[in-house]
Amino acid sequence: MLSGKSILITGGTGSFGHAFVRTVLARYRPARVAIYSRDELKQYEMAQEYPQPQLRWFIGDVRDRERLCQAMRGIDVVIHAAALKHVPVAEYNPMECIKTNVYGAENVIAAALDNEVERVIALSTDKAANPVNLYGASKLASDKLFIAANNIAGRHRTRFSVVRYGNVVGSRGSVLPLFRRLLAEGARELPLTDARMTRFWITLDEGVDFVLASLARMQGGELFVPKLPSARMSDLVSALDPEVGIRIIGIRPGEKLHEIMCPRDDARLTLEFADHYVIRPSITFVQPVDYCCNARGEAGCAVDDEFEYHSGTNPHFLSVPQLRALIERCI
Repeated sequence: MLSGKSILITGGTGSFGHAFVRTVLARYRPARVAIYSRDELKQYEMAQEYPQPQLRWFIGDVRDRERLCQAMRGIDVVIHAAALKHVPVAEYNPMECIKTNVYGAENVIAAALDNEVERVIALSTDKAANPVNLYGASKLASDKLFIAANNIAGRHRTRFSVVRYGNVVGSRGSVLPLFRRLLAEGARELPLTDARMTRFWITLDEGVDFVLASLARMQGGELFVPKLPSARMSDLVSALDPEVGIRIIGIRPGEKLHEIMCPRDDARLTLEFADHYVIRPSITFVQPVDYCCNARGEAGCAVDDEFEYHSGTNPHFLSVPQLRALIERCI
């Protein structure tokens, strides 16, 4: 699928970018893989880890449309992973979040159209469904931009889709590295905002696999959601150390008790497939698409009108032993 293709990943020095590059180089023979990010130190360090000649390195910000246009010349596939994504940081720096997550999305779309990129997948988040924080609201706006871009494309060959998933186990800035660091420093209790809190969980490798599968399935305009297990945050603490205590510190600005990936309001647009859901666009495209059968030939069916994919009511919860095994696998 990606052999012989030229690929660009924005925010490519992040956790997802590392895992994506590693997987693509192992499975395919891409013509080139361009890493687009604004941190020269992270690019330098990543270049030492991946010395393969097909990698290219572009210093640039998604806020810079001209630089994006330069970087996308000759590119076939774009994975848009760049984002300002920490909830409290976005709450205290709202315009910076909007400039990166919303204006940046607009720039990626324009650059992809200008360069006749074949396919664009934008990474979203569970926080974009019924958002209560600015990060989630900005990603919802980004999702809408990418989906509507299929109409803007007109005669261009470019097609745009979105992938939405939950918390990535062990990713940079996530709670797992924080808890492990505190335990290594001798902490005998760990901070938890609320004992009732639940989240969807996915590993980096699972996230990469789902993005690659979505690239093969996409027709343009879909929002792909994987079927994932949920976990109670209190069980995560027990999985790390059954003897450690919990200190409740209260909900942070913009934080939810539970996350939703397919809202009930979108049930009329949601299709269920074997291992994922697809939320169809609410707008009508110039060229109609039958999303019930994807580009792989897989068939989906409509969900119930009251369907909601919610981390607190998800039928699949990870037990403490399963969480412990998951953590050990991801370390």
